[in-house]
Amino acid sequence: MDRVKTGKNTMNMAGWIEKWAMIHPDKVAIIAENIPYTYKDLNCRINRLSNLLLDKGLQKGDRVGVLIHNSLSFVEAVFALSRLGCICVPLNWRLAQPELAFILKDSTSSMLIFEEEFTDVVNGIRGEIDVHTYISCAPGQDKPVAYAPSWAIEYESSIMLYNETSVEIPWTLDDEDPHILMYTSGTTGIPKGAILSHRKTFFNVLNAEIYFDLSTHDIAIIARPLFHSGGLIVELAPLLYKGGTCIVKRRFRPQEILKTIEKYKVTILELPATVYYFILTECEIEKYNLTSLKCCFTGGERVPVNLLQAFAEKGITISQIYGLTEASTLFWLPYAQARAKMGSVGKPVFHSEVAIVDTHGKPVGAGEIGEIIVRGPVVMSGYWNRKDLTKEVIKHGWLHTGDLARMDEEGFVYIVDRKKDMFISGGENVYPAEIEKILFTHPKVLDCGVVGVPDEKWGEVGKAFIVPQDMNDISREEMYAFLKDKVAKYKIPKYIEFVERLPKTASGKIKKHLLKKM
Repeated sequence: MDRVKTGKNTMNMAGWIEKWAMIHPDKVAIIAENIPYTYKDLNCRINRLSNLLLDKGLQKGDRVGVLIHNSLSFVEAVFALSRLGCICVPLNWRLAQPELAFILKDSTSSMLIFEEEFTDVVNGIRGEIDVHTYISCAPGQDKPVAYAPSWAIEYESSIMLYNETSVEIPWTLDDEDPHILMYTSGTTGIPKGAILSHRKTFFNVLNAEIYFDLSTHDIAIIARPLFHSGGLIVELAPLLYKGGTCIVKRRFRPQEILKTIEKYKVTILELPATVYYFILTECEIEKYNLTSLKCCFTGGERVPVNLLQAFAEKGITISQIYGLTEASTLFWLPYAQARAKMGSVGKPVFHSEVAIVDTHGKPVGAGEIGEIIVRGPVVMSGYWNRKDLTKEVIKHGWLHTGDLARMDEEGFVYIVDRKKDMFISGGENVYPAEIEKILFTHPKVLDCGVVGVPDEKWGEVGKAFIVPQDMNDISREEMYAFLKDKVAKYKIPKYIEFVERLPKTASGKIKKHLLKKM
């Protein structure tokens, strides 16, 4: 068998699949829509796709957009692109057309692999982007589909035309090469792409191996979207690195999660707090056999302590972790201490150096509030084509997260607030500046400010305070209709209030802490 030339790259995630395919070829790697695929199956399919992509002219470093729900196709695309030294650009399928077009243009993606469901969306932006190859897939189907638009290649039938053995590539790969370009909305209202190297992903995986106590026997549900760092880097990658089994599906309903745990004897469960909330309120947990679970985790958004307490009363301990796209997981709460330190995100992960500092960069004492900063192999390489923003957040080798926290006498960390205005709704990052920027384009809006407010179901939701040109000539319905299709649905504020003026500083900045009190 010919092998891909890997050069110095020993951390390439595609190599994990190839090695496990040799060590235990019949071990199930992926269960997609209830169909099992072994490591041998997965490796062969990744090779077929790699050959197809090479044949279509992909070169090292080329960016490829991936607009697919959680599925076998998504997993194959990520690993095939990694194998070739190309850069995967995971796309949030919840985004509106203008948002998707911006990311594809900013990343200068030359290829787009998309799900059949999004054909109309992709067709609607084709004239705005410089993509030369489109590949259409239908995840969840185990046979080639007859339909694909005339301007796209059909995924399943096409990959089956290619050899399942890997080929020699004419370039050398390196651990510092970027393999994922993950976009996160900016506080300026413009998304920015975090460059994630093979090295960064590998060390995050090593951290996860420790805090999840992983083995080849572990089985995990991948419930977070794979276009997020949480789903792809924190959940999926560590399990496949360790030779475990990942269960992926387009969508998991609360009852389905519990049934899946019972059916497949799932050992690791990592869910957004919002999903845990739905499980608590919509399901009779006692009716399911969940004894296979060895640990349950959550993170990435506001986690109400009363939610953790409610699960603890049902005999289920949920531990917290904390991280961000630019540096993956930074803190984890040891499972044995999850009840005693409920509300804490734990202690720094093994492979990174984390500190909480004041405005002068000096470490704060126990109980004092400071900003979380981190350095080490888990930090991103920078922002795509934004050296200015990279310099703002990475100073003297330290990534400044913008999140505020305090540490207790025993070294356990508690998140206090966000230094900037971003809030998280249902597991999704929402940046008020992005919404404000659009509201300002409405002719009837004179001024506006958006903040996150507590919500029992979603953790936080948006509330927009709008100063209209004429208080009698504007309505909430008009504002909701204006925002529709301009931003993703989860970004649209749940509440809108019209006010005479916004509280501001002498320099004209909105006092958002006062808006939250309002």
